[in-house]
Amino acid sequence: MERKNAWETYDEGQLEGLEKLNREYREFLDNSKTERECIDTIVNTIEAEGYQELEGLMESGRKLQEGDKVYSVWMNKSIVMFQMGKKPMTEGLNILGAHIDSPRLDVKQNPLYEDGGMAYLDTHYYGGVKKYQWVTLPLAIHGVVVKKDGTTVELNVGENDDDPVFFVSDLLIHLAGEQLKKDAARVIEGEALDLIVGSRPISIKGDAENKTDEKEEKKEKAKEAVKAGILDILKKTYDMEEEDFLSAELEIVPAGKAREAGFDRSMILAYGQDDRVCAFTSMRAMLDMKQTDRTLCCILVDKEEIGSVGATGMQSRFFENAVAELMNLNGEYSELNLRRCLSRSCMLSSDVSAGFDPTFASCFEKKNAAFMGKGMVFNKFTGSRGKSGSNDANAEYMAHLRRILDEKKVVYQTAELGKVDVGGGGTIAYILALYGMNVIDSGVAVLNMHAPWEATSKADVYETYRGYMAFAEGAAL
Repeated sequence: MERKNAWETYDEGQLEGLEKLNREYREFLDNSKTERECIDTIVNTIEAEGYQELEGLMESGRKLQEGDKVYSVWMNKSIVMFQMGKKPMTEGLNILGAHIDSPRLDVKQNPLYEDGGMAYLDTHYYGGVKKYQWVTLPLAIHGVVVKKDGTTVELNVGENDDDPVFFVSDLLIHLAGEQLKKDAARVIEGEALDLIVGSRPISIKGDAENKTDEKEEKKEKAKEAVKAGILDILKKTYDMEEEDFLSAELEIVPAGKAREAGFDRSMILAYGQDDRVCAFTSMRAMLDMKQTDRTLCCILVDKEEIGSVGATGMQSRFFENAVAELMNLNGEYSELNLRRCLSRSCMLSSDVSAGFDPTFASCFEKKNAAFMGKGMVFNKFTGSRGKSGSNDANAEYMAHLRRILDEKKVVYQTAELGKVDVGGGGTIAYILALYGMNVIDSGVAVLNMHAPWEATSKADVYETYRGYMAFAEGAAL
């Protein structure tokens, strides 16, 4: 079965809509390089569209009406959004769920040190990465420092034209004979991914008239003068002490904006498209939907790249708790009604798929691969080896979705994540499936997945948005 190329189906009006959506998407990526930034951007966007915070509604006790828009943020890293439908929640929700975390380098809790006349931040990589891809790139620092008094300081250094950037060094080719004998997983070791943040010693001035304690302090600084210089900058710029690293969350990401790619500008090259491309299109579909029969829900979560664990991952109860609170406001809540609501829901686990790459064709089974430009991708199952760790959607649900998408003339394709036994991966689908609801993975094909710069097709972004709109309006199995 050959799937059509989405670009060949568009008229001028659709091309204008495609470009507009992708401009908004690139701006979203530029403002959302961490989970916290993602949440801030999303909240600002949805509040402008009339969304109200669930916690405030709980305090007022106001019963919700059809069309009401509600959201709840959890620990500044995950969010759930609802648009109330005509039918009771016990009849189920239509759910779009994606994740907003991406592979990166995280700064350790005791990170700052000096060696060889340079200052470094010690890091620990997050998620599945090819470590060699993270050296010799311009990198930026994003995150927060929370001081003991509760004050939060935000850092975002490396994105503006006049900002400094940071980098991880690599061994010059002239001395790399032994290094190049290593396999790719060990060419760069995890402990070698330390960020170079400075090389200028602090200026130590003084004379014999200085008090003894001041002399001792200056001597101490002189031992690690470059490190002392960095600490001096952090103090002056952020009122930050070295011990404040203990309660900091600082993420190292590629510096630079999302860019159009190709002479024809048909693609987007950017950091973090896995899975912010699905987060953006899910949010946009929610905002653009009119009133529907079933209540709509969009879940955007953290920690998918490391197994959906922790309080902000999909395995936590924050989503279930939010649904319970919403039902309680409407007088629908009971444990049985909550179970009925969740089990009767339909979900698209919105996550990216591996785009077919002719350079590495041997890793794909071409008949069942996702191609750039051929629209929204459905992965009936993911996992690895014998579908281990996957949710395997049933045929009835797939047929239901085919009908919905064909009625709206959405361009879509189906795929597996590479050849059998070559590798594999997982999503949040299996976690929501535990409630008994219908779930399938769907999203955008990506080249360079998990690399510092990932590539997507503008047409696939647009068709995925259109597919999410069709699902939100029509799913009710």
